[in-house]
Amino acid sequence: MYWFIIKSIASAVLGSQFYNWYAQTKIGIYFQNRVNQFMEYVSQKYDIELTKKQSKFEKDYPLVMKRIDEIEKKQSERFPHLIERIKKLEKKNK
Repeated sequence: MYWFIIKSIASAVLGSQFYNWYAQTKIGIYFQNRVNQFMEYVSQKYDIELTKKQSKFEKDYPLVMKRIDEIEKKQSERFPHLIERIKKLEKKNK
């Protein structure tokens, strides 16, 4: 049992160190750029929103997100014509 835990920790540390080294090489930078381009292409093609950072922010700061949502709601009620214009522009850009 302990052998498995030690092996897992050692593998994680070595893998992390290898990635840190590999990410600094020309091939690593090229490969990472290609992966980023592909992910951007897929997200645009299938209209996927990558909300990982936003969901992390929501978990870390729930009260701030609640206040932001309230402000957005008030603004959408106060300026409905602007919301409609924004939606039309978003549809036009797709």
